[in-house]
Amino acid sequence: MPGTRGNARYRRIIRFAARQLATTWWYEIALPSMGLGRVAERTRTRRLQKFARKYRVLAVDLGGLLIKLGQFMSSRLDVLPPEFTAELEGLQDEVPAVPFGAIRALAEAELGVPLTHVYASVDETPVAAASLGQAYRATLGTHDAESAGFNSVIIKVQRPGIEDIVAVDLAALRKVGGWLSRVRLVNRRANMPALVEEFALTSLQEIDYINEGVNLERFAENFADNPRVRVPSVVWERTTRRVVTLEDVTAIKISDAAALREAGIDPSDVAHEFARVMFDQFFVHGFFHADPHPGNLFVTPAADAGAGLDDDAWTLTFIDFGMMGEVPTTLRGTLRGLIIAAAARDGRGMVAAMGGAGVLLPSADTQELETVMTEVFARFGGMGFAELRELDPREFHNFAMEFSEVLFELPFQLPENLLLLYRAASLTSGLCSSLDPGYNIWDSIEPYAQQLIREEGGNLAKDVAQQAWDVAGTVWRLPGRVDGLISRVEEGTLAVQSPKLEKAVRRAERTSRRAVWAILFGGLLIAGAIVRADDAGLGSALMLAAAVPGLVAVLGGRGRG
Repeated sequence: MPGTRGNARYRRIIRFAARQLATTWWYEIALPSMGLGRVAERTRTRRLQKFARKYRVLAVDLGGLLIKLGQFMSSRLDVLPPEFTAELEGLQDEVPAVPFGAIRALAEAELGVPLTHVYASVDETPVAAASLGQAYRATLGTHDAESAGFNSVIIKVQRPGIEDIVAVDLAALRKVGGWLSRVRLVNRRANMPALVEEFALTSLQEIDYINEGVNLERFAENFADNPRVRVPSVVWERTTRRVVTLEDVTAIKISDAAALREAGIDPSDVAHEFARVMFDQFFVHGFFHADPHPGNLFVTPAADAGAGLDDDAWTLTFIDFGMMGEVPTTLRGTLRGLIIAAAARDGRGMVAAMGGAGVLLPSADTQELETVMTEVFARFGGMGFAELRELDPREFHNFAMEFSEVLFELPFQLPENLLLLYRAASLTSGLCSSLDPGYNIWDSIEPYAQQLIREEGGNLAKDVAQQAWDVAGTVWRLPGRVDGLISRVEEGTLAVQSPKLEKAVRRAERTSRRAVWAILFGGLLIAGAIVRADDAGLGSALMLAAAVPGLVAVLGGRGRG
């Protein structure tokens, strides 16, 4: 560990983590085991707010990877309450800047010449002061400008000593990850050492500006045929591992809705185009920008972009390619299943895809989870964020109460190779919703689902036929299986855990045939509607075939009370 200051930093992080873990253990494990769980529940929000405030103070004071970790936690709206994440929002903006003298010394040592020999001018006020580096506006010298084809640039320079700071922070995080790996509540959900190592790899890549330049050019190649997407050019002659010189492409910040409207650009259009570009990265290229927050995205009107677009067009510009993610080939097929299931509101398909992605524990009994996912789609599927916000909070509360046991015991885990994908998707949905309150993520998902289904080609008819045969077999066998189940209940050979079971089973017997025929009707109808766009014959045949189970579903249950 580098030096006395490094030791002091390490001990301070460890002490903070130890105190918070001890507090969490007392309230979340010890008190409930003594029958005092309600005490923990009443104080949970206040404790989370206090923890977030203390972490924010520590991160701003120490900087380094603690800032990056705080940014990640601030985006975890799925598992952390808003009272916690709100305390960490804007953490990046609080990073104090390093004096320019220290930055100049590091840059000149890296480039091997005084800055005045390389740049015609350098603005000593930083454009951005991040946790790992700082950025400055500058003008290239005549020779470099002629070679590059532009003269306005951004110089990014590492913070002096950041490599030692990152090493200390990673040592502390590995220690804390080791502690957490011994806690059953944590280790059954995530491989903490593996997550820390992935975070370490990402962080080390982020402070290597050669790596960032390579990422940028790979990203640009993926979108070479899309005039809507733009990235800065790299001035490789003025770039090293600790200094990178990039074309200055700053324009309207993507989150500045007022400035977008003033430029004649509809923020809603920007939201949908941004979502399409991000989904292309996830599902088409398999290489994505893992840090798409507003500070890394600009919108440039066509008049300023020089892209040969229509007068009312604009370009979407990405910067900062230090944090990138890849979707492994082995995961792409699983994601295909995930997006098709989401578009079809298929709870069972969603659970199967989650299992394939490694989100579910291999030993998990997913039958109850399938029930929950199906109910989620039935109640909330297809709703946009604006619609969800307008729902009565009691609707969510009642749902949580109804499935509280299953929700508490959900067999989820967090695979390390999905960490960056999850972060990018969370930031994307949040930014799109801020630009367009009526934004509905389903509008972005469904075109990809239809495309993926079309790519299946001839396999689709086979799959539909197989599913229809499976459902028909289930319909044929179900009454006999229900009769057998009732007989076992009457004979006392079946362990009954609920006094309502017999009533529920008899109700299932009365409605099972209609329900299954209705599901078959819906499946054939939806499949036909999707396929018809590319294959009118097959699509029409599927829709026509749907009439048979539809009639059975409507008429089959009459007169049976």
